[in-house]
Amino acid sequence: MGKIGSLVQLGILLGVTAFFAAIGVALFVVYPETVTDLFGVLVALTVVGIGVKIGGNLSSSIVPGYDVAEVAVEGPITRDGGGGPLPQSPRSTPADDIVEQIDRADEDDNVDALLVKLNTPGGEVVPSDDIRLAAERFDGPTVAYTTDVCASGGYWIASGCDELWAREGSIVGSIGVIGSRVNASGLAEKMGLSYERFAAGEYKDAGTPLRELEEDEREYLQGLIDGYYETFVDRVSEGRNLEPEFVRDTEARIYLGEQADEMGLVDHLGTRRELEDELADRLDREDVSVTEFEPDRPLMARVGTGAQRVAYAFGAGIAAVVGDRQFRLRS
Repeated sequence: MGKIGSLVQLGILLGVTAFFAAIGVALFVVYPETVTDLFGVLVALTVVGIGVKIGGNLSSSIVPGYDVAEVAVEGPITRDGGGGPLPQSPRSTPADDIVEQIDRADEDDNVDALLVKLNTPGGEVVPSDDIRLAAERFDGPTVAYTTDVCASGGYWIASGCDELWAREGSIVGSIGVIGSRVNASGLAEKMGLSYERFAAGEYKDAGTPLRELEEDEREYLQGLIDGYYETFVDRVSEGRNLEPEFVRDTEARIYLGEQADEMGLVDHLGTRRELEDELADRLDREDVSVTEFEPDRPLMARVGTGAQRVAYAFGAGIAAVVGDRQFRLRS
């Protein structure tokens, strides 16, 4: 590179340096008040935003914008949303969250009635009963309604509400209990695996998948199913004011909403708007305002839920997992 090239480099360096020097002088020497004014505007906008938020919260507490609480039971019903070694469907319902929402609505002086939205095929027995008990505890009218599916554990929950609404095409019923186990004894034999028992108590390992069931074990496990079924029949009979024999005669069938209405399994057929109009009449007001109660989760729990959704989508192709519970029971 010759002398001319060096001079060009020096000229570019001096030019760029002068350009940025001019910008610095303009920002911090010539126009400091303009920068200060701009910063003040930003601060003012921030303060106004905070004020709007505080004012909104204050006005909502003084003049609430709702008088009916809604909780949603969607997807399979589990204790904790399906925690396990692999991600579960993010659409499953953690029963403890639903109970917390119902109890919080019950303690809210602004809430005069409770809507329980049911769109579930059922799930675990005791978590379903916990939600039913929470609905029964609510001090005020409780209305369950379904648009798509109110089956098994969902119907168990509905039996704790004052009434059940459905659509003509809704699926309702499945008043029954099912238990299942994987019988992998044949596969184990082909692979050269054998089951060696170390247990205290004759039925401690009843239902293990690596060996065939003994007849007395089959009777024992069926007895558990029968016991839960009788409890289910009792809950539905008492909560829905139906004869126990009538409930048993359904044989865990599912029915479309129109037939379920004719049988007395639901109280009314109608849309959500029709339900709200009816509820307004019962509460003696022109209309009602419904707000959905959601779980109180800390930030990290919400982040965890988002991560679970991603993980579930990634692993959704896995067909089955053998967990530590060989015999699974659900309503």
